[in-house]
Amino acid sequence: MRLKSSLNKLWDRRSFFTSAGTAAAGASLVNFFLSHRDVEAAMQNVNKNSRPSELKITDLRVAILKGVPFTSPIIRMDTNQGIYGLGEVRDGASKNYALFLKSRLLGENPCNVDKLFRKIKQFGGHSRQAGGVCAVEMALWDLAGKAYNVPAYQMLGGKFREKIRCYADTTESDDPKVYAQRLKERMRQGYTFLKMDLGVDLVENVPGALTRPHGVDQTLLEHPFTGIEITDKGIALMADYVGQVREIVGMDIPLAADHFGHIGVNSCIRLGKALEKYNMAWLEDMVPWFYTDLLKKISDAVDVPILTGEDIYLKEGFAKLCDAHAVDMIHPDLATSGGVLETKKIGDYAEERGVAMAMHFAGSPVSCMANVHCAAATRNFLALEIHSVDVPFWDDLVTGVSKPIVQQGFIPVPESPGLGVTLNDEVCKQHLLEPDYFEPTPQWDKERSHDRLWS
Repeated sequence: MRLKSSLNKLWDRRSFFTSAGTAAAGASLVNFFLSHRDVEAAMQNVNKNSRPSELKITDLRVAILKGVPFTSPIIRMDTNQGIYGLGEVRDGASKNYALFLKSRLLGENPCNVDKLFRKIKQFGGHSRQAGGVCAVEMALWDLAGKAYNVPAYQMLGGKFREKIRCYADTTESDDPKVYAQRLKERMRQGYTFLKMDLGVDLVENVPGALTRPHGVDQTLLEHPFTGIEITDKGIALMADYVGQVREIVGMDIPLAADHFGHIGVNSCIRLGKALEKYNMAWLEDMVPWFYTDLLKKISDAVDVPILTGEDIYLKEGFAKLCDAHAVDMIHPDLATSGGVLETKKIGDYAEERGVAMAMHFAGSPVSCMANVHCAAATRNFLALEIHSVDVPFWDDLVTGVSKPIVQQGFIPVPESPGLGVTLNDEVCKQHLLEPDYFEPTPQWDKERSHDRLWS
């Protein structure tokens, strides 16, 4: 009652504090009316989540979801203030990539996102090896946003767009008319950007369509070292396949192509030239991303945009491609490119060199929302790939965002703190790869090594 009475007296004197010149007097009155014990008692009812400077990481746990559409290890980073952050290890990567980092994170303030990323980024690598680092980075942004009560995009400098354009993975068919109808259905669902698979597997059983050494299995060798080349007949058949698809979906909508197969550079160029008349949005990963000179050779020879990047870790690999103008577009996967902030840096760097950025994504709504925040905050963003359109329970894995998550081909940028989603535990437990659901992981608390990069 004493505290309540004192506070009431202060409110009655609120006109006394209307000018800056009486602020010091106001502070004196607070000290006069309220003892130290009164202040401490009042603070017991304050939400301490609003103390980001005192936030500490206390645990890191994992639950592995299946069929979303791939395997998705979800990490949960717990803190001393009861709030937690969610992140996701990219499909195909071990949960251990994230758990290995736990001992480097315990006791740290998750709001120091850049500092912690620089501490652990040495443990990532190109493709899936970066899965753990990126999952942790996502969870840090989720926690920081919750601590400061702002959406993640706001901490990246704000947003350029209110909704994120998506393009959907679509099951392929040997029959171009069947494939085209499936793509047409995407258009009816509201998608304004399409992508198709266009590999040499379409013609590998057609006599005279491919030239290759007897017994070569292209899946066992890295291109361009398979010796497989497409003949004029094969190129004509593949181009005709695209022509039949274009006839049904029309020329007004962007149509990209991917998964060409492990073929030689000259075949890539000849095929690219044959596809020019269909005005493709881009040709993706024609050769591995690290062959900068070969990509530039293709890009210079073909009047169709060339794109790569889903396996590149950190900005430096993208910078080399952009500086050489070896590609027209980049395609990072945030779950392996370095996380939210690194991917924004990648996009900003590309923009300065006139290169657009699409984004690769295949996972749960957790990683999806990390991509959405990054895409919202990156000016040269074009479209986000999504593989889960046909997974019936995908939306139900989380709460906190409007449903459906993809609305007429776009994802609205969430305004709630952090990444903006909370796991629906009941639904997630129905789709576990392993029985454990965020069980304690004390065995990883003291995993250490000599982490210095030089000595």
